[in-house]
Amino acid sequence: MKKQKAVIHLILIFGSLFMVFPFIWMILTALKTNSETLRIPAPFFPSHFQWHTFIAVFQVLPFGQMYMNSIVSTVVIIIGQLIFCSTCAYGFARFDFPFKNTLFILILSVLMIPIPVFLLPQYIIMQKLNLLNSVPALFLPGIFSAFGTFLMRQFFMSIPKEIEEAAIMDGCNYFTVFLKIALPLAKPALVSTSIFALLYGWNSLLWPLIVNTTQDKMTLTSGLATLNGQYTTNYPMLMAGSVLAIIPLILAFFIFQKQFIEGITLGGSKE
Repeated sequence: MKKQKAVIHLILIFGSLFMVFPFIWMILTALKTNSETLRIPAPFFPSHFQWHTFIAVFQVLPFGQMYMNSIVSTVVIIIGQLIFCSTCAYGFARFDFPFKNTLFILILSVLMIPIPVFLLPQYIIMQKLNLLNSVPALFLPGIFSAFGTFLMRQFFMSIPKEIEEAAIMDGCNYFTVFLKIALPLAKPALVSTSIFALLYGWNSLLWPLIVNTTQDKMTLTSGLATLNGQYTTNYPMLMAGSVLAIIPLILAFFIFQKQFIEGITLGGSKE
């Protein structure tokens, strides 16, 4: 039994190192000179740590403004998805209305359509609203999520109806039941939806590059993409910006790791 556990732990350790290695390589690349990154074979450790690369990225790009754009758009996307997905999911989970299942299937069908298909209609809408090359254009298409609605609906369906019925008998209306009972019980699903929204908003690349053209209106991912030149690329600066860009995601995962796993597990347990 001990040997089996030892083998399992060795496999898990190897898998963890395999997953962490790209991040270690990214950090070490940010501390190298550009000539070292282009050397074949590339050295694993830099000869001298180039810490100034993390400062240079703020000089080449409006990195602070891009960081703020990413924070604003991501926060709005998270809040929007929590509001719209939770209310929509609660309606599908608790109320009966005509064509309920058909409408829910239509919402889920969005998940089967490739994201690039939506780019042209979304661009035309932003153009009609005179929102091209603006911060609101970054987050408006992402304030609703079909997957978030599905996840929240599954969780609401796992909550016993007797709790809500008892509250209604005590004089609560459906809106109060939703705010005071359903949402507090759905905290793991809300956290999971928030994390998925965080990943979507923070890592969005193609849409910000299409809808915005000036660097001060771009997000971190789209701004860093402009550092990737056609003939030459400053890889240490690109990796330094990438390291700074993933810090919020790493912090969010470590802070909400327990709630995230719990929300995914319980959210998918109800059919």
